[in-house]
Amino acid sequence: MNDLSKRAIEPEEIVNFLKSKMNLKEVCQQILFQRVIYQAAQEKGITVTTEEIQAEADRQRHENRLEKAADTLTWLADQLISPHDWEMGIRNHLLAQKLAEALFSREVKRFFVQNRLEFEQVILYQLIVSSEKLAQELYYQIEEGEISFYDAAHLYDIDENRRHKCGYEGKIYRWAIQPDIAAVVFSTPPKQLIGPVKTEQGYHLFRVEELIQAELTSQRYEEILNNMFQQWLVAELDYLRGIRNS
Repeated sequence: MNDLSKRAIEPEEIVNFLKSKMNLKEVCQQILFQRVIYQAAQEKGITVTTEEIQAEADRQRHENRLEKAADTLTWLADQLISPHDWEMGIRNHLLAQKLAEALFSREVKRFFVQNRLEFEQVILYQLIVSSEKLAQELYYQIEEGEISFYDAAHLYDIDENRRHKCGYEGKIYRWAIQPDIAAVVFSTPPKQLIGPVKTEQGYHLFRVEELIQAELTSQRYEEILNNMFQQWLVAELDYLRGIRNS
């Protein structure tokens, strides 16, 4: 049998594979987004310098522990790309970053301030049972110290995964919690038992480990900026399609 790994993969084969995996539309969408970025950056006079590309390439080499030029070339060959492909990828990435900053950097802080409450977080434990009577009994047992919240969750929660985690739900944003429950959870001091609260799932008991106030960290800034930029790309592409089809 011929060594299939040595046969070149044809462009048509790649396209057909993407179609079969239902991924072609996503790839095409990203290509169109890149066109929008090129056009908008050109209109605004935004460019990427050779020095900026070199700095980002050095950062990636350091991140991947590529100390020698030969190591970098081996790494690129393993990724099936040339040094030119790598440079173009870096250029496109930096150009998108610069455009996003130019378009929305002033809007991020305003958006954060207007939606500050939604960025509050809580480290939350939850226990859900199907019986109101059981929920009340567990509430009193936990309050009286007859059983810990974690042991009660481990023994009685209706969800197997949450039982294994003793009720631990993790660090959760306010917006990810049902509004009426969020109102109670975020207004109760940490370490206090909350509930029972009835929902379609059953009867809930909550324990807040920690309330985390909203801060505009660098990571959150990037998240908000990227979300705004992605929404803009979709809207801009829809607008251009509308013009073309009108």
